[in-house]
Amino acid sequence: MSDRAVLHVKGRVLVGPDEVRDELWIVDGRISYDRPAYARDITTVEGWALPGLVDAHCHVGLGPQGPVDAATAEKQALTDREAGTLLIRDAGSPSDTRWVDDREDLPKIVRAGRHIARTRRYIRNFAHEIEPDELVAYVAQEARRGDGWVKLVGDWIDRDLGDLSPSWPRDAVEAAITEAHRLGARVTAHCFAENSLQDLVEAGIDCIEHATGLTDELIPLFAARGVAIVPTLVNIATFPDLAAGGEAKFPRWSAHMRRLHERRYDTVRAAYDAGIPVYVGTDAGGSLAHGLVAGEVAELVTAGIPPVDALAATSWAARAWLGRPGLEEGAPADLVVYGSDPRADVRVLASPRRVVLNGQVVE
Repeated sequence: MSDRAVLHVKGRVLVGPDEVRDELWIVDGRISYDRPAYARDITTVEGWALPGLVDAHCHVGLGPQGPVDAATAEKQALTDREAGTLLIRDAGSPSDTRWVDDREDLPKIVRAGRHIARTRRYIRNFAHEIEPDELVAYVAQEARRGDGWVKLVGDWIDRDLGDLSPSWPRDAVEAAITEAHRLGARVTAHCFAENSLQDLVEAGIDCIEHATGLTDELIPLFAARGVAIVPTLVNIATFPDLAAGGEAKFPRWSAHMRRLHERRYDTVRAAYDAGIPVYVGTDAGGSLAHGLVAGEVAELVTAGIPPVDALAATSWAARAWLGRPGLEEGAPADLVVYGSDPRADVRVLASPRRVVLNGQVVE
């Protein structure tokens, strides 16, 4: 007879957007839909259960000045956990956060290594800053260090032009993406502007972060190539303040940033309508607070994405995209329980009733 403790989740278990079960059982940190024959004690949690939420653009170990110490990184991860984020795609960090993998009480992280940027064309202390002839070598290095992703900085302000411009020539980025794919890694890129996107997509990129420069002319190319976007709308909300801060020195850039901000919702909705995969990411870390995943889902709904699809972008669909399980039989028990149906109102995501990570109630 087993003396194992069992957690019983009862109510409505949202295995998928249309697949709902009445209960699940957690034994030895794993999900089961069969009641265990024997147990030492059973703890019951009631409510609406979702797979642990996904933040597909987050930075653990990164602060406004660059890398942070382990205590600060731990606090960042715990803040995300409290919000129900149990799976993070870390879209670039200068810190080594492998120690997180040994902590059963912290979210799971899929790392993209460190950002790779053009020399003096990104935020100081964030990225490897290199020239195009070094790009293939650095992409290969970060592909080996990461967990199946590499992060490029695709565009940034060019101080001579006074506006955003592409970071890399087409031949360099094409060779780098080819090398990443050879090593089994996918590639994503930070892109605000319009003029870096066609080369990156035609070079074989897998995802674009922010994607504020996506235009009606480019949308069919993204859709045909299956390139995903992670809009980070809670970050794009900061564009007016950034523009105001740079107005005196870079008026052309400031005006451009305001235009990108003004059309942000139309851009995301047009991408969704065209069938471009859209996923939730907050861009937490650097200067943005952690724990904003509920706000980002709400922003996608404001942009016109149906609530169930916005929810999928941080749960079922996002986990499948990153190759991680949801609430399947035998999967690690990472889930969040809410007091009402999040499909009906995504705002409920801001108030988790219980957070379960590796089978343990942690919040």
